[in-house]
Amino acid sequence: MSVTLNNGLKMPIVGLGVWRMEGKEIRDLILNAIKIGYRHFDCAADYKNEAEVGEALAEAFKTGLVKREELFITTKLWNSDHGHVLEACKDSLKKLQLDYLDLYLVHFPVATKHTDDEGVLEIDTTISLEATWHDMEDLVSKGLARSIGISNYDIFLTRDCLAYSKIKPAVNQIETHPYFQRESLVKFCKKHGVSVTAHTPLGGSAANTEWFGSVSCLDDDVLKGLAAKYKKTPAQIALRWGIQRDTVVIPKSSKVERLKENFEVSDFELTKEDMELIKGMDRKYRTNQPANFWGVDLYA
Repeated sequence: MSVTLNNGLKMPIVGLGVWRMEGKEIRDLILNAIKIGYRHFDCAADYKNEAEVGEALAEAFKTGLVKREELFITTKLWNSDHGHVLEACKDSLKKLQLDYLDLYLVHFPVATKHTDDEGVLEIDTTISLEATWHDMEDLVSKGLARSIGISNYDIFLTRDCLAYSKIKPAVNQIETHPYFQRESLVKFCKKHGVSVTAHTPLGGSAANTEWFGSVSCLDDDVLKGLAAKYKKTPAQIALRWGIQRDTVVIPKSSKVERLKENFEVSDFELTKEDMELIKGMDRKYRTNQPANFWGVDLYA
């Protein structure tokens, strides 16, 4: 299953996020995922594991497990690299051991200078998001990125990007799940030809509970009831709901059985009534709160 981006390229609708993955875990995770059938991997410079991902990909290519052109690799520009887009992209490519990216995203709509000793984000007011975007466009003309996009942009910032872009963003990657549906933003993106990738499509589950103290939608009785009805897991129900909204989903897991489970979501379909039932779960509840680390709440 895939979605067709606004530039005609196809993006697998189920991918694997590699946030909070380290060392040998990454190698085994990616190789196992490829064997299961994953062809889409979501990375970021800020995850500090691009080199390990690159080693795993190189092994997969060398052993003939998969060909480069069969994979869709995404990575992201970090906040402090807005003034150094070309260098940051080349650095990511070097670590990933790739000649090009399938998708390069602006990770957050903010340029920063550095983080000071107290952990408070120092926002750089000298670099505009428009300037950053035009630098992103240059990557396409140089053949370093086949598609470019944005991440964690709201409706207003997405609208602005559409207004000043020569190359429209192919994707907006946002947090969205049954407890945080963001229907207006998803519809706006769809209307203007911007595909939506759902990061945290399972509501963060254990990872965000640990880091942010958030509650997972997977424990909700609605998803549990539907899981029993369809003989699936609550996670599979949540992912299928995301797919039927025409959003790409990139669940994260380090367990092989969960990797398989998250990938096996194409053999059933939720009824219109059950889609509406899940729609009623919306709490407008964001689980990923970077302000916990940054000292500045960009969503305030």
